[in-house]
Amino acid sequence: MADNVRRVAVISLGGTIAMTAQTSGATPTLSADDLVAAVPGLAETNIHVEVLDFRRVPGASLTFSDLFELAATIETLAVDGVVITQGTDTIEETSYLLDLVTSGDMPIVVTGAMRNASMAGADGPANVLAAVRVAASTEARRTGCVVVFGEEIHSARWVRKTHATRPLAFTSYPGPIGYIAEDHVRILARPAPAPTIDSRDATSSARTAIFTVGLGDDGALLHALGDHIDGLVVAAFGAGHVPRACVDALTDLAKRMPVILTSRTGSGPVLSKTYGFPGSESDLLSRGLIPGSTLDPVKARVLLQLLLMTTTDKDQIARAFSTVS
Repeated sequence: MADNVRRVAVISLGGTIAMTAQTSGATPTLSADDLVAAVPGLAETNIHVEVLDFRRVPGASLTFSDLFELAATIETLAVDGVVITQGTDTIEETSYLLDLVTSGDMPIVVTGAMRNASMAGADGPANVLAAVRVAASTEARRTGCVVVFGEEIHSARWVRKTHATRPLAFTSYPGPIGYIAEDHVRILARPAPAPTIDSRDATSSARTAIFTVGLGDDGALLHALGDHIDGLVVAAFGAGHVPRACVDALTDLAKRMPVILTSRTGSGPVLSKTYGFPGSESDLLSRGLIPGSTLDPVKARVLLQLLLMTTTDKDQIARAFSTVS
């Protein structure tokens, strides 16, 4: 093999992209080899592709342990970039988890499909081709883990699945960090590096949850939830507000465990000193809740879960969240 040939590993975890229609409905049946073989134009890229069948499960069934093992496998690969194909249900979580537990400049690209291989207009082959191009490119180095869908490149830090069925289901705020056009990878922005968490000593004992506040919430569920978890993410109204009736329960929980304050809007920061009413962001922070910065509730839970699997120090957890821009 020529020295200038780029090498990319394609690792399959299953999901819609690996599914075909069965009598019971679409299920994962395709291997990594099958996925790569179905990509038109891949051979013409002159990128050497290695394949690895890692899992064959729906995205909803992936676990933290699966991702820890995947991250360890990635660290052993002698390639220029990695593409991970998986179910779209959890891409916004798995990509951010990988961003947090992997290090180095090599591109790690996550992709999938919204339409399985048996459907008209299946989007898997085009997404794999675009993802391979990004993984092989020198331009994508030092961008952290990214998600490639519909020719767009999204930072794992910001990407969200915002539609249940349409092919362009993934968006991010403030927007994609790049795109692919005429077979060229173009990077427009590079996110600040994520804090790196060593998952090798992680335990499986931590349990976290997301509590989404709603109109008229009385806090009763918060009291019940507190006996079963080690950490909580609050998906609050607006810039970090909850009903007054929830304040006492959150105050009690914040004395017992890390409670992360985020916005249920999914984008924009949690404020710290703009509002002062009971249940406002400044009131809650004064009661010991930890600001989640601009992390949406799903990403905040991933970070909190990882931290609790490696430390029980609340101050250390708060410092980790303070580094998120």
